[in-house]
Amino acid sequence: MSSTSKPVLDADMLRRLQDDAIDSYDEELEMEVDDRLLEGTIGMSPEARDLRRLYFRELFRLQGELVKLQDWVVATGQRVVVIFEGRDAAGKGGTIKRITQRLNPRVCRVAALPAPNNREKTQWYFQRYVAHLPAAGEIVLFDRSWYNRAGVETVMGFCTDDELEEFFRSVPEFEKMLVRSGIRIIKYWFSVSDDEQEARFLGRIHDPLKQWKLSPMDLESRRRWEDYTRAKEVMLERTHIPEAPWWVVQAVDKKRSRLNCIAHLLSQFDYHEIEHPPVQLPPRERREDYIRQPVPASMYVPDIY
Repeated sequence: MSSTSKPVLDADMLRRLQDDAIDSYDEELEMEVDDRLLEGTIGMSPEARDLRRLYFRELFRLQGELVKLQDWVVATGQRVVVIFEGRDAAGKGGTIKRITQRLNPRVCRVAALPAPNNREKTQWYFQRYVAHLPAAGEIVLFDRSWYNRAGVETVMGFCTDDELEEFFRSVPEFEKMLVRSGIRIIKYWFSVSDDEQEARFLGRIHDPLKQWKLSPMDLESRRRWEDYTRAKEVMLERTHIPEAPWWVVQAVDKKRSRLNCIAHLLSQFDYHEIEHPPVQLPPRERREDYIRQPVPASMYVPDIY
């Protein structure tokens, strides 16, 4: 097979890629889905439609609870860090998207740091992450975190054995210090099977809208599956501490993993609904001396649709 040819897919793999494509389309439907649209879904069995309805119903319910949690975090001045780790294509980004979808980005924000630059490589390892920690009334979701050192940096040889050992000595103390300062840390590892990751990678290869998600590093991580497994096992063993334990999310089924993760996240807080005064729209002021100026036609976006 040439380097540019695409692998031949069997019937089972085609079905899984189709399911993955439908899941991607769901991302666009979630904002305006209704029963009529679900009834008209092409090629979906009644059982699948029922499960899809249940997924959306639970997702919207949980997102409503996330809004209550957000209000409680602001009202009580909580500081929350949620760490999302896992293999490439394990579903971290999809879950983060569903968590933030209805929330105020000034309260709940995502930290997804790029590879360190030359200056950052000379800093204290945790230094660039500290700048993204929350203030009172904030939630920060780390889409990958300081645990890069125990994962990609270890597997790809971007750190030395001594640097890795120092990380494992330091990270429990670092997290204990954050917890003592009042920051709540919740750590999730998204667990996906070898077979499922292969299917998701193939889905990205065959979908032009998703190919941007694949980097050379992602492809290399696929080749080094077992190396990542060993690194993950060591990481969980050495950094699972009472102050900031790891929670493993079974992520082979994307929709289930999203709901399970959000439900678990909510269960970690003894939050309650915050009462707000009724919102009243004030009357618009009208001034007789105001004349609205016309906007030049050349400034309008063309009505193509």
